[in-house]
Amino acid sequence: MTNGFFGSVDEVAERLAATGYLASPAIATTVFLADRLGKPLLVEGPAGVGKTQLAKAVTEATGARLIRLQCYEGVDEARALYEWNHAKQLLRITAGRGESWDETRTDIFSEEFLLPRPLLTAIRSEEPTVLLVDETDKADVEVEGLLLEVLGDFQVTVPELGTITATRRPFTVLTSNASRELSEALRRRCLFLHIGFPEEELERRIVTLKVPGLDASLAASVVRVVGALRAMRLRKVPSVAETIDWARTLLALGADRLDERVVRETLGVLLKHQDDIVRAGAELDLDAV
Repeated sequence: MTNGFFGSVDEVAERLAATGYLASPAIATTVFLADRLGKPLLVEGPAGVGKTQLAKAVTEATGARLIRLQCYEGVDEARALYEWNHAKQLLRITAGRGESWDETRTDIFSEEFLLPRPLLTAIRSEEPTVLLVDETDKADVEVEGLLLEVLGDFQVTVPELGTITATRRPFTVLTSNASRELSEALRRRCLFLHIGFPEEELERRIVTLKVPGLDASLAASVVRVVGALRAMRLRKVPSVAETIDWARTLLALGADRLDERVVRETLGVLLKHQDDIVRAGAELDLDAV
């Protein structure tokens, strides 16, 4: 059973906007299709462009429950899917001395001793659920094999209990910063969405929404400067999140316009490497923005 959260692409855009997430037509369309088709959504793009926030916005817009699996190097099946409560099992074994091993084994491998982790929790959930598999590219390749079963048929096999199939499919979002290439098998199971840096007009609207009180002309200048920085050969270009942080910084400082002094004193909000700051200071032409 799929969720059927949204009735149209326009409804996706409107409901996400109500949460503070301004979706481009491509984002709204792909979210609608993922919901309508019951397919996982793989969202790829640079850090700070709103991939994780998209899952959170869908959660808020639909009133669903968010279940998050944060991936990292070394995450394994026990942390992602389930594990057994070994301490409790040991106590049960100790208390059941004198019973046959078959009786004890049947008991200790039952629901009472099962510790579900995010993937199993999402599969078993009977309420509307958004499953966020965040930074999938940071997980080891072996974890992808686990995801293939879970996301292919939305089911999980626990050898001691059998196969557990979702009665209500979670709206599933996988995010990736593309630090490594995900397998083609995993990609085939998903709809794909690339989120890059927004166009200037959309980013200006985002800044205006997230930083109320900022002068419109200053917001436009902020977005143009950030666009100029992204065109430079920097180690780490500013994300949308850093654009918003810079706008908040300028508002806190009471700046009403961008001049060389203000920009130089606050570049550390946008750029996080000294060589980037030096390069930006040398190449940035404020008269052009």
